Amino acid sequence: MKTTASRWNRYTFGLGTVGRDMLYSLVSMYLIFYLTDILRLPDSMLWWLTAILLAARIFDAVNDPIMGVIVDNTDSRFGKFKPWIAAGALFTGIFTVLMYTDLGLDGAPYLIIFTVIYLLWDVSFTANDIGYWSMLPSLSMDQKEREKIGAFARICADVGLFAVVVGIVPVTNALGSMLGSMKKAYFVFTVIISLLMIGGQCITLFGVKEFKGVFKKEEQTTLGGMVRAIFKNDQLLFTVIAMALFMIGYSTTTSFGLYYFKYAYGDENMYPVFALVLGISQIIALAVFPLFRKKFERKALYAGATALVVAGYMIFFFSPMDMRSIGAAGVLVFLGEAFIQILMLMFLSDTIEYGQWKLGRRNDSVTLSLQPFINKIGNAIASGIVGATVIISGISQAASAADVTEEGLVILKAAMFILPLICILAGYVVYRLKYKIDSKMYSQILADLQARGDINLE
Repeated sequence: MKTTASRWNRYTFGLGTVGRDMLYSLVSMYLIFYLTDILRLPDSMLWWLTAILLAARIFDAVNDPIMGVIVDNTDSRFGKFKPWIAAGALFTGIFTVLMYTDLGLDGAPYLIIFTVIYLLWDVSFTANDIGYWSMLPSLSMDQKEREKIGAFARICADVGLFAVVVGIVPVTNALGSMLGSMKKAYFVFTVIISLLMIGGQCITLFGVKEFKGVFKKEEQTTLGGMVRAIFKNDQLLFTVIAMALFMIGYSTTTSFGLYYFKYAYGDENMYPVFALVLGISQIIALAVFPLFRKKFERKALYAGATALVVAGYMIFFFSPMDMRSIGAAGVLVFLGEAFIQILMLMFLSDTIEYGQWKLGRRNDSVTLSLQPFINKIGNAIASGIVGATVIISGISQAASAADVTEEGLVILKAAMFILPLICILAGYVVYRLKYKIDSKMYSQILADLQARGDINLE
């Protein structure tokens, strides 16, 4: 019975994030592009918006663990996760549409309204994101089954991400021709994606069935308990550091994608083709991950994935503007990064049982709240790097590739490839030196928790 339920949960949990990640990709990867190339805001405002986005994302990321405490302490007839998933999805959709609405404002009024809308969007998405990912560890205590659930969810997330990456240029161009305005095109595109997010989350809300009676009922988590759950869990802290370094590198590279093809390669219409190839590569990598996991330990998979990323970045940086070279480099990078993403999620999930074993409390939501915290920190720093780079390189005021100098292209490529690679390698070093939860240790942790009566695996 539990096998059937686990399989059902695997699919209904994963499918729910397709629209979610479409929406998140639209905001995290293309909001800056919308401000620079669609609204064509002046540099004076772009510097302010870059600072606002950086500050808002860091501030909201710091609030993620607090939201984790709130979710951990929720006790409703619908469970502790689903109320926040539902409310967060609805309001995130509303505020995303407002963010991509041409309000007809300029100067200080626009900056103020944009800041308010963005902060409300952040709070709404945080509630949904933490509620959603916090649910994953409660769906299975088996490492292999948890990996299958996580891998399928990551596949669905990448389907959503690359649907936007592949579709944003041709779809918005088509809408722009139809509506006579790229501003209206982005607005309609955003409405469609917001509706897809809400619809997809309904699959999770009505489809996932949480197992009852597995975990003992615990006292509510306080803010002091939150701090203790994070900073006394050494494996969680090292995982967070490694994940943050990886996400800074990954987010920086992906956020530059459209700029790279428009101003370095010289043909933004090739961006969707490139993205489609990478999307298929990454989804295939996630699909075969369980097969590789049967033959290799996580440590070996992480090493191999990192080697692919290094090779891809080196080819990318030195290759000529030829799609065969660029495509090969992109495939290597995204194959490796797909494996690293799922491994990071599993490392983070396993620190929940480690923390319960070491500290005597299970803090699902506080622990998993650090994933959106990491993503937001990564995207915040990436947006700051992208915003500063496009201004300093002269891209923000360029109409086409012909308007960008050789010096500007060097600045773009260094920020897109060299800096991210340094971050990704640093994250790998932290993992190899400090992370110690292997399959043997995890099995012993579960046995000890069962003997203490903290979990019931019968």
